[in-house]
Amino acid sequence: MVAPAASPYGHAMTSTASLLTRAYRPVVSAATWKATAKVFVDVPIVWFTALLVLIPAIVAIPTTILFPVAIALSTVSLLAGRLTARFSRFRLDVFLDHPLRDAHRPPPPGRWYTPAGLWRRYVAELRDGATWRAHGHLIVSIPVTAISALVASLAWCVPLTAIAAPAWIGLLPDDRIDIGPLHLGGATGAVASVLVGLVLLPVAPVLIAAIAHVERRLGSALLGPRGDAVLTERIEAVESSRARVVDAAEVERKRIERDLHDGAQQRLVALAMNLGMAREKLSSDPTAASALLDDAHAEAKRALVELRDLARGLHPAVLTDRGLGPALSAVAARSSVPVEVRVDLAERPDATTEGIAYFVVCEALANVAKHSGASRASVDITRAGDRLVLEVRDDGRGGADFTGSGLAGLRDRVQAVDGWLQL
Repeated sequence: MVAPAASPYGHAMTSTASLLTRAYRPVVSAATWKATAKVFVDVPIVWFTALLVLIPAIVAIPTTILFPVAIALSTVSLLAGRLTARFSRFRLDVFLDHPLRDAHRPPPPGRWYTPAGLWRRYVAELRDGATWRAHGHLIVSIPVTAISALVASLAWCVPLTAIAAPAWIGLLPDDRIDIGPLHLGGATGAVASVLVGLVLLPVAPVLIAAIAHVERRLGSALLGPRGDAVLTERIEAVESSRARVVDAAEVERKRIERDLHDGAQQRLVALAMNLGMAREKLSSDPTAASALLDDAHAEAKRALVELRDLARGLHPAVLTDRGLGPALSAVAARSSVPVEVRVDLAERPDATTEGIAYFVVCEALANVAKHSGASRASVDITRAGDRLVLEVRDDGRGGADFTGSGLAGLRDRVQAVDGWLQL
């Protein structure tokens, strides 16, 4: 029997649908809209906090001859600057998933409420480089926020206005849109405008992502820890992650030991007993010996199946032989929830990263099947520079968090290779 040849048109349609999906997925991405919201939320906040922080500092300079007045104004500026920096880090964390630790030095010891204690704190705040970096961040944020708001407004308004052209083109004089040398009128002009909008729409998430990248870099440079503080933070994170990974490895070892004892080991014991009884009956009762050998053969096959399943749980052979794509396709085929797997990798990652990515997907899909109530799920694996980016989505009820051991264990696995896991 000869199978019919695959249609090239079907393949072309599938490729086109995949291309359109990848182009327009960022348009509806939560990350895109959170970053967009931050741009417009920042406009009033940055300008208001800039007035609150910078005006007292500016006024304090010419009033230096009135020492108490200058001290009071500069204190207001310093306190407002510290609170503003904290609020800026909070917005970076909430809107851009970019948490930063406070870079300010701890306050000097002693009683802060005494005049001497207040003076020590005041001087320490002036000498703290994080104070001036936070003020610098606020100053730089004023033009950056204005430019970002302008770019974001144009990025969304132009394509969305063009797409909505059929609803408003009739309100224009002569029912015509003039775009430079183009003069689009009537139904033809409305259709052309919609097409132009659809082409421009995927550009908006790219511009929003660029704005978010600039804000993350500014935040890291001016609001986050630097030098020894960064190394200390990194060492603490590695030590904490290593301790959790060691604990998880011990739990996994005990599970494997229990599975071997309760499963394959018991079957091998039964196999040895059957072979021993068959040997004893071989000369006196060949029929019974043959039955015992049949049982032993079946027991050996069941033990092999259990050992194979256990080995697959440790590191599946298909992952070693063929890579993430085929291995995850096999996982998706066994899932009770329909899963679409998309792997776009020019080359295979290293074995450690590949293994961690595989088990993250397995655990995530298991959670989807058990807890989400989803009707479908998807797995996307791509590269971003030297990073492997793995995204698991579903249309379930949501509400997952790191309080349970499952997702916390996945986060520890990922952090062990200098990665991060976001929900």
